[in-house]
Amino acid sequence: MINPRNAPSLPLSSRWPERMATVIIWAMALLVTAFFAWLFIDLIWRSLDRISWSFLTDLPQNAGREGGISSILVSTGLILLVCLAVAVPISVGAAIFLAEFTRADNPFGRLVGRSLDVLAGVPSIVFGLFGNAFFCIYLGMGFSILSGGLTLACMVLPLLIRATEEGFRSVPLEYRLGAAALGMSRMSTLWHLLLPTATPGLVVGLILGIGRAMAETAALIFTSGYVDRMPSSLHDSGRALSLHIYDLTMNVPGGTSTAYASAFVLITLLVLINGTANWLTHRWLQRKVILP
Repeated sequence: MINPRNAPSLPLSSRWPERMATVIIWAMALLVTAFFAWLFIDLIWRSLDRISWSFLTDLPQNAGREGGISSILVSTGLILLVCLAVAVPISVGAAIFLAEFTRADNPFGRLVGRSLDVLAGVPSIVFGLFGNAFFCIYLGMGFSILSGGLTLACMVLPLLIRATEEGFRSVPLEYRLGAAALGMSRMSTLWHLLLPTATPGLVVGLILGIGRAMAETAALIFTSGYVDRMPSSLHDSGRALSLHIYDLTMNVPGGTSTAYASAFVLITLLVLINGTANWLTHRWLQRKVILP
């Protein structure tokens, strides 16, 4: 083995481009971190007078200027629950089909892949119009949490499918050949070997999907509605957190401080969901004794 200390050093003229590249990479990383820190500190500073336990547990009053956001949090959670309950099983099934049951040169597989890429770039307001026409009017669901969740499920499906598909494709071919040599069935290989190994890709897609769903405004205006009361069922109209922030900022004079406090809660929830998903993935991989 070659000792790095004994390796011949590069001439000075060959080292400075590498050092410059290292400096630029570190500068970009620090810039991104500083931007997030500035955003988070600014939200904390502007919402200090509103953040409290009662802000999280009280109902909105006076069009959201006073009171809390408890009904908004419940509506947001229900919309997200409907979205993930529909999107995750479909995305895992579609990703398995594309990665494990379709050849790379299969025309149908390529058509599905191109369709997903196009859908991922469609503006969210187009999904909102589709959700309003199909779920609210054609299926008769009206402005409801169910319509909003199903519309968001359609919106995050391309992200989830592509991320999960990449997770399956990143599994080495030797895993499949070894399982076939041991006589494992295809479904057993999928469940016990490929799915645990592809879990990090699924988690990445899940976090991206949750982030996009929780931050979405335009699609929910046309599907879940503006009502800020506590929902009693999935067929009730409900206002999501991002929509609450938009309404307080654009339509409610004097609602800026509550909008900042709501934005702080939204960012904190995203950080907590991200951390929890990573922790659960790590624990699950340890139980499966398959480390990345």
